[in-house]
Amino acid sequence: MIKKIFLILFILTTGSNFYAQTNPSSFFLPEDGKLYKANAANPASNSISDILTIGDTIWLGSSRGVSVSFDKGENWTNFSGTDAFGSESISAIGAYKGIFWAATAHSVERSGSTLPEGSGLRYTTDKGVTWQKIPQPLDNNSDTVIVYGINKIRALPVTVSIQNLIYDIAFTPPYTIWISTFAGGLRKSSDMGLSWQRVILPPDRLNSISPTDTLEFCLQPVAGKFCSDNNLNHRVFSVIATNDSTLYVGTANGINKSTDYGISWRKFNNQNQNNPISGNFVVALGFNKTNNSIWGATWRAEGQTEFYGVSYTTDGGENWGTSLEGEKVHNFGFKSFDVIAPSDNGSFRSSNLGASWILPTSIKDKQTNIPINTNTYYAAGSQKDYVWLGSTDGLARLTETGGVWKGDWKVYFASRSLSSKTESYAFPNPFSPRQEICKIKYSTGGASASVTIRIFDFGMNYVRTVIQNATRGNPSNVVDDLGGVNNGVIDFWDGKNDNGSIVPNGVYFYRVEVDSQEPVFGKILVLQ
Repeated sequence: MIKKIFLILFILTTGSNFYAQTNPSSFFLPEDGKLYKANAANPASNSISDILTIGDTIWLGSSRGVSVSFDKGENWTNFSGTDAFGSESISAIGAYKGIFWAATAHSVERSGSTLPEGSGLRYTTDKGVTWQKIPQPLDNNSDTVIVYGINKIRALPVTVSIQNLIYDIAFTPPYTIWISTFAGGLRKSSDMGLSWQRVILPPDRLNSISPTDTLEFCLQPVAGKFCSDNNLNHRVFSVIATNDSTLYVGTANGINKSTDYGISWRKFNNQNQNNPISGNFVVALGFNKTNNSIWGATWRAEGQTEFYGVSYTTDGGENWGTSLEGEKVHNFGFKSFDVIAPSDNGSFRSSNLGASWILPTSIKDKQTNIPINTNTYYAAGSQKDYVWLGSTDGLARLTETGGVWKGDWKVYFASRSLSSKTESYAFPNPFSPRQEICKIKYSTGGASASVTIRIFDFGMNYVRTVIQNATRGNPSNVVDDLGGVNNGVIDFWDGKNDNGSIVPNGVYFYRVEVDSQEPVFGKILVLQ
């Protein structure tokens, strides 16, 4: 399952399908030239799964709903906790003709396992002032046959939303919405999501289909009682539209292309071309309009010749080049001719169609020195001189001057505000040192101060000095400033002792000393 889906506990939103926001009390709307007090300096989450830029507007999909900025990131409106989104995670975002769409998901417990569950879509025609909710597309038990040209194709009805969530969204004129889902396959709607039509893709054993072919197969992603077919090509993860009638769809069996509005399809995979894609599990697709290149995050599926990497084409899929061998890329962003490939090992960038790649040397906020403490990135985008990167540890914006990855970084970091200058907390808590960095948040009282932070085990035995007599606050390491008094300052513990070894599981305490004030203590649970 693609890791961009952040599995969280479900809080059911109630009420009618039409929502007016109760949390974001004000908005910045560029068209009327007025500032309506956007409600946050940062997005609501540090786990950013999708980035969409439109002019000065940037939309984010995250583990805590949708966030938007209408002024290139200076102010943010967050929709987490609103009537429309509740505590939903975002699995895909898209926009077309001034309407913004977001697909939502959450986790459920079934028989001791945590499983993803799709919860539909939300869209707004007025930049988030109001939202319309669309249920997760499902079939009736009787939906077992689809007429396709001269054929009647047996189709497994998808009647539950578990393992059925939306990974990607695309649009074609006049206003058709295309969604890719794991269990539900490829679907489209021409009435703003009121009804959905299943789209026939080739089965694994065929490289193409058209309505004039004589066909016999089942439309279903896994074998079962309904049918013995196990079609990886019916497990759909990505979709893009490159013009009014041309679509590319990524599945667990390759990349499918249609030039007739999704009626006929041709499949490209690692086994059926002379210059093929690197792997058949296509978790993301991207289209660079500057040079009409198509990019795929092509992971290894089942074939012995497959490998993880990036695949690209400039001739509509007839031939593919491959690059970044061994890398698990999650998404794509573009800045003019450049392609940005967020991955498990950083955000790679190429200016020469994948012949060479460059990683940022360091991502650290110029003013506060707050870094991005992860190599795992899921999203990228650009706005003129700005480059945006979304990670599992925050959002970063580069004001690019003087060349690729050259310029000043701004890091956006979400955290709960402190209620007083004597409050402190650590997060995530519990935390696993092999997977994440523990953040310790405290206050310097609004001023610059000398700070020492030490870690002790449950018996109050010394473990590590995180920082000693370091200058913090105003503005060093400040992630929020609520009038100065209760400013939030962040420092990081990697879960290691003074010898550089990861500490055993257990309860640990931290001690924060700010100048000559009384020290502040907190507790951290290490659990691997």
